[in-house]
Amino acid sequence: MKSKLFSEELVKELNIPELYSQEDEENPMAYVKFFDICSNWTWYVLECQKQEDGDYLFFGYVMGLENELGYFSLAELESVNSSFPRIERDLYFNPTELSNIKKKHQE
Repeated sequence: MKSKLFSEELVKELNIPELYSQEDEENPMAYVKFFDICSNWTWYVLECQKQEDGDYLFFGYVMGLENELGYFSLAELESVNSSFPRIERDLYFNPTELSNIKKKHQE
């Protein structure tokens, strides 16, 4: 699966951990930020794993109707872009502790 949003090179460059590797961390790191240019939805990737079909499954902090930890896939994000490119990756986002993200968005 070739993607404009995400790549295997990015996983290696940012050293994004695999699923479940930060589950015991008190304050895990977010490595990637995706956002919807047409709404306030934002996805912070804490962990990811390439699936057999070439898709990526992410675990992260999702800010949408609710702010919550959960799973989402690259295919889901890209499906929103099928008719008009709405989801983008924040190219200027630096890995950040989850507590700092939550604190920033509470202000």
